[in-house]
Amino acid sequence: MAQETAVTNVRFEHWLKKAVEWGQVTTAESQQDVCLHLPELQAFLLQIYEVLQNMNTTAVIQSFPLIGQLLGRLCWNPFVVAHDKSQKILLQSLCCLYSKEPQNAVEFKANDWIRGLLCHLISLSDMEDIGVHPSVSTLTTTPVDYLSSLVTNMVSSLVGELQGGVHESNMPLRVSSEHLNRLSVFCVPLVSIPEVVPLIEVILNCRESGYEECLHVAFLESVNNAILQRRISLSEKAVTSLWLRHLPSLEKATLHLIEKLLTCETMQMKEVMKNSFLPQASVHHPAIFLVIDNIFRKMLLDTDGNVKALTAVQVFTRHFIQIYQQNTQQHQIPLKTYFPHVHQSLVMVLAKQPSDIPPKAWPHHLKYIADMLKTMTEEGNLWSNGGLLENWFFLAHFGDWLHIAAYQLLTSENKISDALLWLLAFYHHPNTGFQHRMQEMAELRCVVGHLKELLNQTPSKADLQAALDSSKAIIQHFCLKNVINQLFVSFLIFSSRGHKLAHQFFACMDLTWDAKHISALLTNAEYWMNLPGFQNQEAQRTVEVLQELFQGR
Repeated sequence: MAQETAVTNVRFEHWLKKAVEWGQVTTAESQQDVCLHLPELQAFLLQIYEVLQNMNTTAVIQSFPLIGQLLGRLCWNPFVVAHDKSQKILLQSLCCLYSKEPQNAVEFKANDWIRGLLCHLISLSDMEDIGVHPSVSTLTTTPVDYLSSLVTNMVSSLVGELQGGVHESNMPLRVSSEHLNRLSVFCVPLVSIPEVVPLIEVILNCRESGYEECLHVAFLESVNNAILQRRISLSEKAVTSLWLRHLPSLEKATLHLIEKLLTCETMQMKEVMKNSFLPQASVHHPAIFLVIDNIFRKMLLDTDGNVKALTAVQVFTRHFIQIYQQNTQQHQIPLKTYFPHVHQSLVMVLAKQPSDIPPKAWPHHLKYIADMLKTMTEEGNLWSNGGLLENWFFLAHFGDWLHIAAYQLLTSENKISDALLWLLAFYHHPNTGFQHRMQEMAELRCVVGHLKELLNQTPSKADLQAALDSSKAIIQHFCLKNVINQLFVSFLIFSSRGHKLAHQFFACMDLTWDAKHISALLTNAEYWMNLPGFQNQEAQRTVEVLQELFQGR
């Protein structure tokens, strides 16, 4: 081994001398000399690569102190890296030199050097600032085009190696775990470069031969961060594979989506949801849906059912259901798989979209939902899978039906009013006990009756003030703020003169009313009213007026 090392070091000195000569002379003769010696150089580099695979970085540097100078100079020589084979061996050697878990200062410094060399070599965004090797100017191309071509060729070579050609079955190919791990480490400093995206896609979609995750966590985290920061764009398949491989990436993507939904404009929610890929991935992978739904559950519990949080859950669920219904695969996954703690009958009835049912059938559909939930939660029926919390959480996914319930409550006949009122009360205040619920229902009937009378006439400011005062007393005594806010918002939205009444309503409100909660209800209603089949220009105008008024409070 000592003799082999001595001989190898002599050859290192020989090739370093040649690399220095090639770097100093940018002539046709220099190019010819590189081409003449390239097969011999490639054979030497391949020998070095084979040795590097069995040594750690510290041992490599101790055995071959000139390796950094040689690889650095060769990587910057356009005549060397223009050849696919030498380019590939150089990249593989750098990959071997990179320490996944550096143990000392030497390995930390080597990692910095490798990252710097790779980014210096192929980062197109910094080309003008960092300068380009003078020999590039002898080629019949611009530096930017040259490096772009270099990256493309490198990626194409590595992708071809992973794929081994086009697979007839279109199934992901199995690749050794060690090789995938090395490639993932190599890609860590390069994930933001658009030309490297095809390689990232193939790495994510490869099936490793072992059972444990082989891709380095730094690679998975870097790719996820680059996606969330919109520095790269991957296919839905690759992003889904990332989430299936790395739970923290899925959790981070979900929290990122929630944050965007809570802060974006109502009209942007659909685009934000579509670009996230989360509903699409959830339809094909129930495990992904269950992780996301668990995060939603914790968010709703932590915020005590905050309306903005509810809106985020409902927007996601709406898109999920739409994609699920559009999925025409022969073996469609049953909806119950996504909601394992909820009874099948409740899943099927609530998951129906209002647009799929004739409006005349809405009251009876809602009554069926209310009666089923009431049986499960108040009477403790044995066929109820999840109990009060699970049933409330499931109901919270489907806000469309609650808006319709409020509308029907104010406009429908009395025989189904109690069922709709119970549904709204349960949605906004699920923890109320049976006896207390009965008292609440009696008080809420008075509020609904008062609003129904106002809906059928042209109320004055005094009429609105009286309705608000009587409701305020109920809120203070029974803590029914949320459901009463919902009833007043629905009254204004569905009133034929709602946009005019909005100013009077706002003027009558005092500081005891929760302006933030009402504003959040308006955002929720605004999104619902922009869905197909629910457009109402008068109602939309009322919401806009109310939002303008509440923004200043």
